[in-house]
Amino acid sequence: VGTPRPCPPCPRPRRSRLPRAGFRGDQLRRRRGGRGRRRRTRFSCQIRRLAGELTGALTEPPSRCPGSSQSRPLGGRASDPQVPGGGTRPEPVVHVAPSPALFVQLHGGAVRRLRDDERPLQMLNEYLADLGYGDAWRAQEEGMNPETGCLLRFYFGKPRSAGGSERVQLSGAFNVRKGKLALPVNRWSRRQVTLSGTCLIVSSVKHAHTGKMHILPLIGGKVEEVKRHSHCLALSSAGPQSQTYYISYDSYTEHLRWHRTASKIASQRVNSVDLSCCSLEELPAQLFYSQDLTHLNLKNNFMSPHKGVPALTRFCKLRSLSLSNNSLSHFPLAVCDITSLTELNLSGNRLSSLPAEVGTMHNLQTLLLDCNSLSVLPAELAALEALTYLGLSFNCFDRVPAVLENLRGVERLCLAGNQLSALDMVALQWLPAHHVDLRLNRLQTVTVGDSEHLVHVLHLDLRDTGLRELDVTSLCRLELLRCDRNSLSLLRVSGHALKSLHAAHNELQQLDVQPAPENLTVLDLSWNKLGSVPDWVCDSSRLEVLDISHNCVTELPIRLLSSGSLRKLLAGWNDVCRVAERLERSQLEVLDLQHNHLTELPHNLFMKAQSLRYLNASANKLENLPAAGQSDDSSSSLAELYLTNNSLTDKCVPLLTGHGLLRVLHLAYNQLQTFTASKLARLEQLEELDLSGNRLRSVPTTILSCQRMHTLAAHSNCINAFPEVLQLPEIKCVDLSCNELTEVTLPETLPPKLQELDVTGNPRLNLDHKSLDEGHGAPAVWSHGYTEASGVKNKLCVAALALDGFCGIREALYGVFDGDRNVEVPYLLQCTMGDVLAEELHRGQRQDDYMTNTFLTMQRKLGTAGQRLGGSAALCHIRHDPVAPGGDGGCFTLTAANVGRCQAVLCRDGRAVQLSATHTVKEEAEYRRVRQHNAVITEDNKVSGVTDSTRIMGYSFLCPSVTPRPHVSMVTLTPQDEFFLLGSRGLWDMLSPSEAVEAVRNVPDALTAAKKLVTLAQSYGCSDSLSAVVVQLSITEDCCCFCEPPPPPPSPGPGAHTSTHHYSTSGGDGIPLPPASSGTASELSSEFSTSEMSSEVGSTASSEEPPPQTEPLTSHLNLPGRAGVRRPACGGGSFQRQFSGALSDNGLDSEDEEPIAGVFSNGSRVEVEADVHCLNRHDGAASHVHSQAQASADTPPAAASLHEPSPSPFSSLSPSPVPPSSPCLGGEARSGTLGRRARANGSVACQGRSQDLIEEAADAPVRKQGGYFNAPAQPDPDDQLIIPPELEEEVRQIIQQQQEQMQTHNQPPAHSFQKPADYFVTPL
Repeated sequence: VGTPRPCPPCPRPRRSRLPRAGFRGDQLRRRRGGRGRRRRTRFSCQIRRLAGELTGALTEPPSRCPGSSQSRPLGGRASDPQVPGGGTRPEPVVHVAPSPALFVQLHGGAVRRLRDDERPLQMLNEYLADLGYGDAWRAQEEGMNPETGCLLRFYFGKPRSAGGSERVQLSGAFNVRKGKLALPVNRWSRRQVTLSGTCLIVSSVKHAHTGKMHILPLIGGKVEEVKRHSHCLALSSAGPQSQTYYISYDSYTEHLRWHRTASKIASQRVNSVDLSCCSLEELPAQLFYSQDLTHLNLKNNFMSPHKGVPALTRFCKLRSLSLSNNSLSHFPLAVCDITSLTELNLSGNRLSSLPAEVGTMHNLQTLLLDCNSLSVLPAELAALEALTYLGLSFNCFDRVPAVLENLRGVERLCLAGNQLSALDMVALQWLPAHHVDLRLNRLQTVTVGDSEHLVHVLHLDLRDTGLRELDVTSLCRLELLRCDRNSLSLLRVSGHALKSLHAAHNELQQLDVQPAPENLTVLDLSWNKLGSVPDWVCDSSRLEVLDISHNCVTELPIRLLSSGSLRKLLAGWNDVCRVAERLERSQLEVLDLQHNHLTELPHNLFMKAQSLRYLNASANKLENLPAAGQSDDSSSSLAELYLTNNSLTDKCVPLLTGHGLLRVLHLAYNQLQTFTASKLARLEQLEELDLSGNRLRSVPTTILSCQRMHTLAAHSNCINAFPEVLQLPEIKCVDLSCNELTEVTLPETLPPKLQELDVTGNPRLNLDHKSLDEGHGAPAVWSHGYTEASGVKNKLCVAALALDGFCGIREALYGVFDGDRNVEVPYLLQCTMGDVLAEELHRGQRQDDYMTNTFLTMQRKLGTAGQRLGGSAALCHIRHDPVAPGGDGGCFTLTAANVGRCQAVLCRDGRAVQLSATHTVKEEAEYRRVRQHNAVITEDNKVSGVTDSTRIMGYSFLCPSVTPRPHVSMVTLTPQDEFFLLGSRGLWDMLSPSEAVEAVRNVPDALTAAKKLVTLAQSYGCSDSLSAVVVQLSITEDCCCFCEPPPPPPSPGPGAHTSTHHYSTSGGDGIPLPPASSGTASELSSEFSTSEMSSEVGSTASSEEPPPQTEPLTSHLNLPGRAGVRRPACGGGSFQRQFSGALSDNGLDSEDEEPIAGVFSNGSRVEVEADVHCLNRHDGAASHVHSQAQASADTPPAAASLHEPSPSPFSSLSPSPVPPSSPCLGGEARSGTLGRRARANGSVACQGRSQDLIEEAADAPVRKQGGYFNAPAQPDPDDQLIIPPELEEEVRQIIQQQQEQMQTHNQPPAHSFQKPADYFVTPL
């Protein structure tokens, strides 16, 4: 690559008139002033002609002036760089600016240029089809929705922030001085200073981005504070000829920000540069200032093999290069000229062959070619004598390449995910590799080889290969064997050198290891069909970990328990009835015996196993416990004891006092009636105590001796006095629900760490306020109860949705959402999914796809939060389908849909009926689909190492390998259906569907049943967040009689709970009004359809609980310390109407001249109202509805409604303060609120029928620091409309007058044409 020839000196820097690389769309047309919104242009012939004209204009040769944008090394912002240290460096490669083109951005990630054969509309259609949309018309409608931009976005011209401009971390104008402070020559001057990438850039002109730029590399340098000057830093480069710049900042905040950022850069490796995910097509010019570059990461870019890759040859010292996921279709030959390379990563491309020139890279030690389309390897590859690691996973090899026999230095051979059909041991004997990875091949046969020639094979991985029998006794030096997740019934292994054997999730009935392995330390035989522990296991003198859970073992050998080396024994979920009494000295530290048939434990268990720290004997038949020692002063090391779901009585309580180090004690669901106060006082180290599901009448006051306790669970007992647990300094969670409490005494100041106080389900609890009215006419066909529990890190990553009256008294909606380790996605699903489902029901589409479309639409509703985060979801919808007398079938149908690991189970006649399915790569169809899109499956069976579910909400950056298309099932409810339950992932990891149904079948209360499921899962070992919803059914023949079809369902809100406010409708056309409340205040709540929120931040509608004034103790007490905890109250056939607040200026958008109708101003917040009750459909021919807001002088400002005239028939507004939240069915009002598009702050703006798909290149969506999403603002309990009691009647009269005026104006003329209503009236 030659160096461009400089032009003669120019009198002053001159800006080139030609567009630079990444042509900006605002050079085509002027952007309007204001907030700099991105303009959209139609992808039409005009743009094609314009692009052609611009392409012709770019044929003029560019200027070579030093100030020209074509010769500036820093993105066209600098020229004539001065490198610290004196010497001159070669000028970077200069390319002619490319012509404007179309660019595409997927899931907010990298931006790439469209190829000549790619068409935006076709790409969009294929993307939506891969997402799961089967209907072409629905896919077209989704493609026109602007919210789809968070999934797929097109640009005309490359966005400015794509390609490295976001690497400009800090910038500003400060006082700068060069050199030493003691020298009087250098003076302070105001200069523009930029911290970009790993360099400090100082301009020679104040507030200028052009002209002479001074570049200071910071990697390996120093960043020091200057004490002589306030807010001053000294930044120095590395090397013997380093230079120093002194920068004086205006404030301490700026000084601290620059100091932290620059210090991180200076501490990096000197010769390593990371340019991954920067949308690069060519190397940035500033990269060439690093002469000593040794490590370069260009992963997830779009490097051109003709322009970008050849420039890499200029780095003569480059040792490590990553070009993975760059969509390379041919091997870049220029890489072969970099003779210094020792590591080359070309994974995730589209390579189909390797050139012969690859044999010239003699220094290459690591070559990664995974996830390509290779089927053969060239013979010249054998010349790479230094090669030690070769990655060929997820290619198209149907046999082991013959050239590998000549690579004598290769230690690791990775052929996972190929098309091998046989394991030929004879072929392995010619390979020098010590580690062989053949997982995820469809192996059918295994050929035995000569053991003398296979002594070099040490590690063998055969997971997920489909083998039924395996004999690897010929591998006499095998140390590690992994054969999990197969269908093995017989396994034979040589034990000469065996150190670790993993054979879980098979069908093993026989396991032969000869001779007995003396070096074996880890043995995993869980989830098999073994009837006993193999004899050779007891002879393994070095065995430390043994997992034989989920088998059919009936006896544990005494030799095994008395082993001198065994530290961890997992023997749960077996058929063990008795443990030998003659227990000798044991070194066990972890012992898991849950889910067996034990009636007692060895009497000397704690005496002989003095190192035992963890014991789980839950789900047995224990009636007593062994003593901790021969005396009270025992030396027990037990810290965690789980004895849930046994038959323990009060006799076992005194035996617990010997465990003085006990921190966790679970005694739930036993037969305890009292807990001796003096015994509890001796457990001073106790931190977590679970006494739920017993017959306790009180909690001992000596619990105050447990100063370290943070969790107390005692629900489902007979406790009638509130304990003094709130006086403990470390208490965080107190659960006293489902008891017989009569009063709750709270201290003057609550504990600082208290996050949850649950006293629901106490019918005898006296409240300060009077009970609210009960609903009328709601049939007791179903009732629900649900609970949530945070994980070990006290982070609630689950959410539940429960609406007993979804679209009226004849429908219900329930859901469970699990975000695994994030709280954002479950919260957004809980807030939004109810609205999305209601909108799908309004569309009147086929019954078999409305649930599927709900999940698919919810994918874009997640916005930027769903780009990098995801979660599981399970949804159950009960719907009323009227039938004639004597007709077949029932009148209630249950439709269940799920993605991920959340599941739903129906109890029918005492049997568990699965309503859900989990999709993983274990299914052949799912595996082929994932591999079709070139995705990697890691060793733990996760797609790209992220999720083990191939269908899940969010994670759009994995699409189309991972999609949100759900599994949908529909059943007709019958009198034999008792209840159904929904649970998060952690629940089903611990409980099988049949076990969960059996556990709660005889529990009369739904809330108590949900509590029990969560408690059982926690005691069985689940440490993740948990959520369970139990819905009890009372389907009788009477409720399945003939009835009239219900009216079209309104759009409900996303409330995750029901309210105690019930509304009764008067006869005729009366207006339903809220009942008068006798409390201190009357709550005026509302809802906003979260489907209309901006996709950039997802929906922010909240599922807020009732305010503390209305129900202070019947619901959970949620404190600010626990974000995301939502504990709704239960009630059948009722609605909870909420509001969503968003920051705005007195109800006005930044660029709106008029207030938005339906937006109430409350200080600096906005409340968008939309009622969900009794939506009456009106037919009328009037295209506009004119109304006036009437409010008296005494009415609070928050109760006055703001209106604006309707600009079109499709955006007409309701005269009441409550605008419709349901989607309009006709014309241009099909998306959003009455044809209006939601803005980011929750307000509504006019929306035209724009079909624009191509956006004019400007600023790409900014990626916020700290993540890829904007978490929604937490709901503010004070952000409500509270009407004083004295004004309540007056407000009701005003609303009624407005309703009457509305009915008067809506009366159509006698001969007018009756049009279908395009709006719904929602009276308050």
